[in-house]
Parts: sequence; structure tokens; C-alpha cells
Amino acid sequence: MPPSTCEICKTARAQILRPKNHARICAPCFTSIFEDEVAETVHSTNLFQPGERVAIGASGGKDSTVLASVLKTLNDRHGWGLDLVLLSVDEGIQGYRDHSLEAVKRHSEQYGLPLKIVSYAELYGWSMDQVVAQVGKKGNCTYCGVFRRQALDRGAAMLGVGHVVTGHNADDVAETVLMNLLRGDLPRLSRATSIVTSTPSAKATKSADGEVSFTNVKRSKPLMYAYEKEIVLYAHHKKLDYFSTECIYSPEAFRGSARTLIKNLERIRPESILDVVRSGIDMAKLVPDANGNCKGACGSDQDVAAEGAEDEAAEGCGTANGKSSGGEMAEMEERLRQDEAAAANGLETEVKSKFKLLSQNAANGTGHALEFDASKNTIPIRTKQEKRSGRRQARNTAPPKQKLGQCERCGYLSSQAVCKACVLLDGLNKARPRTEIEVSDAGV
Repeated sequence: MPPSTCEICKTARAQILRPKNHARICAPCFTSIFEDEVAETVHSTNLFQPGERVAIGASGGKDSTVLASVLKTLNDRHGWGLDLVLLSVDEGIQGYRDHSLEAVKRHSEQYGLPLKIVSYAELYGWSMDQVVAQVGKKGNCTYCGVFRRQALDRGAAMLGVGHVVTGHNADDVAETVLMNLLRGDLPRLSRATSIVTSTPSAKATKSADGEVSFTNVKRSKPLMYAYEKEIVLYAHHKKLDYFSTECIYSPEAFRGSARTLIKNLERIRPESILDVVRSGIDMAKLVPDANGNCKGACGSDQDVAAEGAEDEAAEGCGTANGKSSGGEMAEMEERLRQDEAAAANGLETEVKSKFKLLSQNAANGTGHALEFDASKNTIPIRTKQEKRSGRRQARNTAPPKQKLGQCERCGYLSSQAVCKACVLLDGLNKARPRTEIEVSDAGV
């Protein structure tokens, strides 16, 4: 059987079965299409501004290596005018991070990009090896994730950068969507599925003296729609130098369960990865925000009215031609509205029977009966929550909303008085001895 030709150029021999759509293409066409798709993602989402200084989160792995190579190529090809720098975080994991940092240093020389390395030991006084020795291998990824996010922001502030790009791919986003669904953490879907995540003050990247605050850094994912397998293929055919060893502490992470499920779905149907990502984006629109709004996914009042008009025109349920009359449905809807209003005000309106109050004289036959209509009166109901002291005074009182501010200790962005990183550090520092013990050789 003769070898198949490339479906794009129709001349070269097909070398790659593309994971995304099973197209048979040659290596040059694949690398060109991959770069064009990343460029289209950048243009369609307006990720960068001309002349913007951007820090590439570099770990030495395949994702960050491909990201640095593609952005360097596209920046030169399209004339974006970006000032690219490499930013790496040293977690302090011997046998893993020290080797990957050597790859990052080689990338800095190959691409001609400046490199900045920040370490956990310098920022927090703890390395990940010390953290794992203290807390164990279960839950250590929580510490690393919180510390790394803040370390990237602090490193960007040291470089005077207001924008950090990371190498998260479609597989990573799909795994995050599944993790949030499995944990029932729907409010995080919006941040996980957004290609740009930034703080409310991210527009003002520089202060009056020209310094960038690390709470003003925004992050973006240019490879959000790129498959992990295609990233590996791009790195292979471009002969990129990257570090491929997995973190020695990651097998205990919960993400591994979501990754296994995603890989099994990909074997059955490769399109499942992007379908999960798009489903996460759609579901994020249905999750109410802090103000109770559904982010436009539910439509406006006019849209709802139009949908109701279409239902009536189609003679569906509730119309004169349906199983129930319109009058009965109108009465039911009116009762439901009254019940909801009464429940919101903490009042009871279900008692609708009429009864008579007889005075003492009426019982003896000398008086008259007073008719009392309970449906026209309301009886207040006190719940257990309202009876407890210090609780909400009214049943319809909304819980206090979280306000985005800064940590009282380190100044990092936080909705609480103390950020999560400082809370984790407090737990670690409590078990650390405050007095150092040194062994002297004087008596030997």
C-alpha cells in the first residue's frame, strides 16, 4: 500500500495523524497549523497589547518550552513588539526542579530571553522538600499551588511585568473542569475556563512611581485550545530541548484521577477534550456571580417574554388547547408568587379557611358571632435560625458578600484579612523550633 500524502499540501508524505481531528498531514504543515492556531487564539481574544512586557512562566517542561518557542516565533513573524522574559519558580525539590532549571537556563540562552528565578526558600522560608517532610505527601500540592501562584506574581513585580502567560493546555483545562465538578465547586469554573484571569485592578499595571504591584498581575493561557499530544508532537518535530520528568510528589494529587478519566475519554473520542472545555465554559455562564446574576446566560426579561410568547403561539402546555385551562394556570402562578413573597417576608399565607369567633354572650345566645377570614391576615413565623442570638434577624437576609482586598500581612490579593499563603505558613511555622541548636566541636 503506497504511503498517504499530506491532506494540506498534497505533495509531501503524511507523517502525523493529528490527535485533534485525525487528519493525516506532514510535519511542516503540522507545525505551521499549530502556530497559526495559537496566533488565532491570541488575535481573537486580544491577549497582548503592542509593546507589552510579558513574562513566560517557564518550568523547563514541554508546555512552557513550546509556549516560549511559539511566542518567540510569532512575535518575530507578526511584529507584535512584545518584550518577552522568562520567569521560573524554584520550589526546592531536589532531583526534579534543580534539573528542570538547567533546561530553563538553556532556553534563556537559545531564545535570547532574560531569566528571573524566584524560590520558595527566599519568599517563604520553606522549600517543598521541607513542607513535605512536615505535612506528608497528602495535601502537599495545596501548599505548592498556593505558593507558586503568589511566587509568580511576586516575580513579575520584581521584573516590572503586569502580564504572565502560562503553558496550560486543553487537557489541563478539561481536568480542572472535571475536578471542580467532582468536588461540587462550580463557582471556580469561570476562572478555570477563562483564557485570561486577572484582578480587578489589572488595568492599572503601574503606579505613579512606575512600579508594578504584584496584585495587579494578570495571567493568560495562549495554549488553552491545544492538545497535550500535539504539544509533544510540536516539540518533537521542532527538536526542542525540554525536561520530561514528572514531579515526584504529584502522583498523590487528586488531579491524577481527573487526568486518567480524560485520557480514557480521549481514547474513545478525541474530541471529548475540547467538548469538556466548551461545556465548562457554558456551565460557568450559568453559575450566579456574587450579585446573583447569571452572567447573561439566562437571557433578559425581553428574551424570557419572547420565549413565553412562542410557547403560547405553539399551543403548548397551559394554553386553551392544552390539558389545563389558562385560568387554572394563572391562578396557580398567582398563588406561587404569593407564597414566594410570603416566604421571603417570613409570613404564613397558607391558612385560607373561614371560622367564627364566638364571644361569651354569643355562646349564651345573647350576643352575635364574629366572622374571621384567616386568608386576609398573616401570622409571622419564627425559624430556629431567627431564634438564635447573634444570627440573622430576618429570614431573607443575604449572607455577607466577600470583598476583594489585600492581605494584612503580605499585601497579596485576598478576600479575607489574611491570605491563604500566610495561613498555611502559620501552620508550618508553629511546628518549627524557634531556638536553633548547634553542636560545637570545642570540647573534642
